[in-house]
This record gives sequence, C-alpha cells and structure tokens, in this order.
Amino acid sequence: MSPALLSKRLKELEAAGIVTRVAAERDSGAHEYHLTEAGTELRPIIEAIGAWGHRWVTTEATLKNLDANLLMWDVRRTLNTDPMPPRRNTIQFIFKDRPNSERNYWLIVEPNKDVDLCLVDPGFDVDLYVSTDLQSMTEIWLGYVTADQMSDDGRLVLTGSSKLATDLRAWLKLSVYANFEKKVA
Repeated sequence: MSPALLSKRLKELEAAGIVTRVAAERDSGAHEYHLTEAGTELRPIIEAIGAWGHRWVTTEATLKNLDANLLMWDVRRTLNTDPMPPRRNTIQFIFKDRPNSERNYWLIVEPNKDVDLCLVDPGFDVDLYVSTDLQSMTEIWLGYVTADQMSDDGRLVLTGSSKLATDLRAWLKLSVYANFEKKVA
C-alpha cells in the first residue's frame, strides 16, 4: 500500500470512529493510531474474516500478492523478545530476490523498548543474518512450512549468533492464522 493510500485509509477510519490519532510519545511531530472502543469491538470480526481467508483462499493466490514491507511490519509487531539475550540484538533480514529498496530490513530489539524496524542500516553490529527469499519467509510466517524445513532445503540461511538462530522458533512469532488448518475448496 502506498503511503498516500495508507494515509487516506487511516483518515477514513478516524472519521468513522474506528481509530484515533495521537501524538507519538517517542518521536515528536509523529503520530500513532490507536483503536477506539468501536475499533476494539471490530477486532473479533476482522480476525474471523482473516481466519476464513487463511482456511479457504488458495495458497497460490496468497503467495502471488507478496509485500516485504507488510511482512516485516507484522514480524516486528509480533516478535517475542523474551527468549532474546538481555541486551540490544540486531537481526538483519535479507530478501535475495527483492529489488534494493525491499532487500534489507533490520530489527532492533532492546530491553524495555519497543522493537524497531529499520529500512536503512542503523549502523549497529548485526547479531543474526536471516537470508532467504520473500516467498519462503512468507510461507514460514503463514505456517505453510517450518523454518527447519526451509533451512534443510537451503531456502533459509541463518548466520551469526547461534543462540538467536537456535531460538528462532521462540522469538519469530508466526501469523495469528498460522495454526488454522487449510481447507481445499
């Protein structure tokens, strides 16, 4: 989704009373959007539609509409920081098949802070490199295959911290729909 379209959609959701716009605590001049009470009441409905889509929309159709930015924002949002060492951890995702503008993403995980997603090299030493292609990472994220299967196939390569690599299944939370059984239409 383009930034202009995202802005338009957020304004529409704000006008409908689904979200509210507030000043960001960490970045002066920036804003965040939070669900209102009405938006919170919509959550189970949206999740049910998502579960239905995961069960019934074909895997092929899902994998034709890949978006590296959306995937990485979802990964950032759901990352489990508990199993990570209690210091700054920098994880670089490298999508070998993407153009330069969508090839590299950095997750910065620091104790007692929100996880940061950087689209530009933050300049920190990288603790773990996750090298793959966008479709493979999306398949892992959606629960179609495991990270171990992708590693065995050579489609996922983890380089760096053996602790972060070993604990990948613990800190890389999958899509909320990953555990839903796929149905054949």
